[in-house]
Amino acid sequence: MSSEHARQQVTMRDVADAAGVSVATVSHVVNNKKGARIGQDARQRVKDAIQELGYRPNAMAKTLSSGSSNFIGLVADAIATTPFAGQIIHGAQDEAWKHGYVLLVANTESDPAAEEAAIAMMLEHQVRGILYSTWFHRAITVPPALHETDYVLVDCYEPHTRAPAVVPDEVQGGRTATELLLQAGHRRIAFINTTSPSPAQEGRLAGYRSALDAAGVAFDEQLVLYAPSEQEGGYAALDTVLARGATAVFCHNDRMAMGLYDRAHERGLAIPGDLAVVGFDNQEVIAAHLRPPLTTVALPHYELGAAGVRRLLGIDGDGDGDGDGAASLIPCPPVLRASIT
Repeated sequence: MSSEHARQQVTMRDVADAAGVSVATVSHVVNNKKGARIGQDARQRVKDAIQELGYRPNAMAKTLSSGSSNFIGLVADAIATTPFAGQIIHGAQDEAWKHGYVLLVANTESDPAAEEAAIAMMLEHQVRGILYSTWFHRAITVPPALHETDYVLVDCYEPHTRAPAVVPDEVQGGRTATELLLQAGHRRIAFINTTSPSPAQEGRLAGYRSALDAAGVAFDEQLVLYAPSEQEGGYAALDTVLARGATAVFCHNDRMAMGLYDRAHERGLAIPGDLAVVGFDNQEVIAAHLRPPLTTVALPHYELGAAGVRRLLGIDGDGDGDGDGAASLIPCPPVLRASIT
């Protein structure tokens, strides 16, 4: 490319003059306009001129002419400031880039005014679509402005509608956690569930019961305890777990398991020798650093973000949804460490 062309912006007119075609022909080639009748020779001359002159299409002009851009929006309530769930952004960003899109992220901190402004800005930029995400799996009401574009809910869903969503498979996750303990030979398995109503509370209990049933182990409601989903909840529950004859425990999350560990150590119990433990979430700052390291089931945050982009772009193969307005269920994989014998 000559120094003269390097010093000034190359226009579509420059490309047209160099290729001996009209500006309209250059526009059709640049925008890959379907149905445009352009001979192969003329098309090649335009491409050669673009390369020779170093022409770069104006992104905003291309957006206006095509009606969409190479941006995908992600509106989040808090995940941008939550490292544990920030993997949703990472997964969405990687997947968007793989398909030629750039992710625009707006973190609203659950402020309705900020959320409305973020969605409006993304609509003005004619994004390909918007991912709307929450930092924990829950029911939401879809903001009305989202209906003005393609959208996918990530780690959340709208009840009684067919709003497209990708969510963790909580039932499968609870089943997997319980199966790990069953496979180790345990039959008296306690489940410490959260007191907070949520898809996780219901789904993980359903998975626990499903695994017991499949193994021919009778469900004992006395082995299901409810506690706050914090360290103190697991700590306070252990004495009851032991009094009811459990040899293994499935904790609703890793924070509960951490409290359970604390109380077990106070009582002189060895994990997993005296009590096998499985957590949920795979919060590495907890699970990987307990002693012994905690076997757990991971929430698939990275894959939720990636699957959200694929769902938005119409790429098949994401979980168990039917691909037409139903939630896609993303598997929760086991993370094996040392808290089960």
